[in-house]
Amino acid sequence: MSVASFAALLTVWTLALLIPGPDFLAVTHASVARSRRDAVFVGLGVAAAMAVWATTSLVGLTVLLVKCQPLFQAVRFAGAAYLAWLAFQLLRSAARRAAPGAQAVGTGAKPRGAAAAFRAGFLCNIGNPKAAVFFSSVFAALLPPHVDWEFRVAIGIAIPAIGAAWYAVVACLFSARRIAAGYARARRVVDGVTGTIFAALAGELVVAE
Repeated sequence: MSVASFAALLTVWTLALLIPGPDFLAVTHASVARSRRDAVFVGLGVAAAMAVWATTSLVGLTVLLVKCQPLFQAVRFAGAAYLAWLAFQLLRSAARRAAPGAQAVGTGAKPRGAAAAFRAGFLCNIGNPKAAVFFSSVFAALLPPHVDWEFRVAIGIAIPAIGAAWYAVVACLFSARRIAAGYARARRVVDGVTGTIFAALAGELVVAE
């Protein structure tokens, strides 16, 4: 594997991260509804799941997951169930009025520790079988049949590192005071829209072939 191929892989990965999806929604909502710290840990959880997908793809296990329909379907329905649960939580929050004197950040969301935020991000990504399809297809297209162990290690580190850095930036941007204040004013609308999107994503996983 050449340095050019390695750079091409990381470029494709970085561009893919810029496309909003369930992970982006989870981090942005944690930023405005909870805190910057919470959102950063959600992003770290997402990055940890990315490390799992990247590692399994490098050793060929992701291809087996995609080809083993019973296992793939199990992951698909588990991911759909988790997204549906997130949708339920958000829609319930949207139906609830904010407590008097609620702060801009954290309005309508119960406090949670770093481990809970990390777990939420990890489950959001690891429960999405589309990640398996993405990694297996991109790696098959951009990686040569034989990859030196140095590049395997570099890929395994770079993929989650770029993801963690991107979501840390997202967490900082969306937890800015002005954005958080805007969320406080429109919490029920934002939670309702976000919950509806999560519900749609869950439905898409259920009906997808």
